[in-house]
Amino acid sequence: MGRLERLAEGARCATNQVLYHAGSRGIELDLLPWSAKHKLPLMAYSPVGQGGRLLQSQALATVARRHNASPAQVAIAWTMRHGNVIAIPKASDPEHVRQNAMAGAIELTNEDLAVIDAAHPPPARWRRRIQRIKRMLVR
Repeated sequence: MGRLERLAEGARCATNQVLYHAGSRGIELDLLPWSAKHKLPLMAYSPVGQGGRLLQSQALATVARRHNASPAQVAIAWTMRHGNVIAIPKASDPEHVRQNAMAGAIELTNEDLAVIDAAHPPPARWRRRIQRIKRMLVR
C-alpha cells in the first residue's frame, strides 16, 4: 500500500480487497491499522471463510446462539466490527442476501469477541505485542 500511495494516481484508490475472516487474520498486524489511519476502506472477501470450515466453528455457533443468528451472520458481523471493513459474502439467492444483510444488525460484545479470539486467535506477533503492553502497564 505504501508503493500505491507514492504513485501519482495512488490517492484515487477507493478500497483494498483482501482475504479477511476470523480464520485468516494476518492483516490485523499492519494493513488494517494502516488502512484505518489513511481512511482507506478494506473490502473483505470470503468473510465466512473458504470451503465452509470456518462455519463449523463451535465459537461462532456459541456466539450465534446468543444473538439468535447463524454462524455465517456472526462471521460477517465479526469481519465488519471495524468501521473501515466492508464484507462481501457470496450469496446464491435473494433470501441468502437478506440473511447476510442481517449480520449488520449484530453487535458483538467483548465476551463474544473473546470467545472467537480463543478459538481463532489473532496473529502471534500481535498477541506478543499486546502481552508486552500489558506487562508495561502492570509495572
